[in-house]
Amino acid sequence: MTQNAITSHFVEFDGLKVHYNEIGQGPALIFVHGGGPGSSGLSNFSRNMEAFADRYRVIAIDLPGYGQSTKLKIAEPLWGYYAKVLAGFIDALGLGKAHLVGNSLGGASALKTALDFPGKVDRLVLMGPGGGYSLFEKTPSDGIKSLVTFYMPPGPSIERLREFLQYLVYDPSSVSDEVLQERLERATDPETAEFMPLRLGPNMAPMTDLWRERLDALPHETLIIWGREDRVNPMDQGLILMRQIPKARFLVMPQCGHWAQWEKATEFNRLVAGFLEG
Repeated sequence: MTQNAITSHFVEFDGLKVHYNEIGQGPALIFVHGGGPGSSGLSNFSRNMEAFADRYRVIAIDLPGYGQSTKLKIAEPLWGYYAKVLAGFIDALGLGKAHLVGNSLGGASALKTALDFPGKVDRLVLMGPGGGYSLFEKTPSDGIKSLVTFYMPPGPSIERLREFLQYLVYDPSSVSDEVLQERLERATDPETAEFMPLRLGPNMAPMTDLWRERLDALPHETLIIWGREDRVNPMDQGLILMRQIPKARFLVMPQCGHWAQWEKATEFNRLVAGFLEG
């Protein structure tokens, strides 16, 4: 496999067919995407994967329910389910353990994986992870409301995706019309729409409060990154995580929304590389 080509693969385990993209060689570094409409591993981390390919085997997974992976109703608590998926994925690829870098839903899933399967996780990077508690902002946030109501009447559209984008990033012009159209096409795939885990309706997966768990028992070196202007998961949620996780560092990026790895890609790549190698 060449280091400069992102390739597409599938792996099957536990009755799932899981899609992932990868590039590079070395210790495993898994990017775990967020839960917005039309999300996938490569779409969330297209500005990051190549930056790490000279040192790591960089993998962007499509979690079940997203991208090209299996679509299904998730009846058990979402973070715990995805933690089992990530642990199974690590085993299926024979990785032993991996660094996990997760945004939003992916951050909550990565954190839960570290809690439930600590031996499978090396270092942990969390960007605006879900499962937290806001000290100062209303709950749910306007961004979360926009996300979970995306499929409600009159139905999904490019206009509703643009509306969600206002909460996702600080500067909407950083996301092109082409990216929006690609996400809309994935979001409106009938199977994806039916089993979207984060949508109001009978197929919405239950969620738990990760901040209530024994985060003080986590042994992992952890970097928490938050956009100061995050309107999906407000920045103050990171204070609780920072205080509870023994080896946590908390970094706030100004003029940045929920998608730090996209809006501040160059800074993000540099900081994460330094953290992983420290």
